[in-house]
Amino acid sequence: MDYTPLILSLKVAVVATFFTFFLGIYAARLVQKTGKYKGVLDGIFTLSMVLPPTVVGFFLLILLGTNGPFRFLYDKFDFQIIFTYAAAVIAAIFVSFPLMYRASLGAFEQVDKNCIYAARTLGFSERKIFFKIILPIAKPGVLSAVILAFARALGEFGATIMIAGNIKGKTQTVSTAIYTAVQAGNRQQAFKLALIIAIVSFVIMVIMNCITTERRKI
Repeated sequence: MDYTPLILSLKVAVVATFFTFFLGIYAARLVQKTGKYKGVLDGIFTLSMVLPPTVVGFFLLILLGTNGPFRFLYDKFDFQIIFTYAAAVIAAIFVSFPLMYRASLGAFEQVDKNCIYAARTLGFSERKIFFKIILPIAKPGVLSAVILAFARALGEFGATIMIAGNIKGKTQTVSTAIYTAVQAGNRQQAFKLALIIAIVSFVIMVIMNCITTERRKI
């Protein structure tokens, strides 16, 4: 059995989660501090969660394609993003980002405001309050967000196949490999890959539930 798609999926999910973590935290903090345009920003940040993954992939194809706004860079440096490993990572980032953002925002908003007010009376800057008060208290929720984002990135299919394709050994993730196996009539291969990804997803959910349980005890 070829485990290359599974290994590639794990690599994509890890790299995508790394970037999603910082982007999601920043976006959640930005929305939390925003007043007037909070609804607009929230809508923008969660849009890719409500759109079909193929639609997200189509928009990314227009944005990152050879005829898109980055065409001059492709011509100048002789490279492209579409149908590469980088495209698979970008697709995973776009579909997993809303989960990281939403869960982090919820965790930040549950922090006791009295702790924040007390820190302000002691002269803490907003930056120090965030890193010393808000983030440590919201840590269980943020960890849950990371796990959700990783799980979503690991199982991404629609946007990935649109902009990264299904190139064996290069951009073929476990989801696209299952699709290919089914199309080719190789149900045994599809079943093995599906079983592996189901087990991994189950373990991820158990870990998240453990974190959530610990959070309730605090």
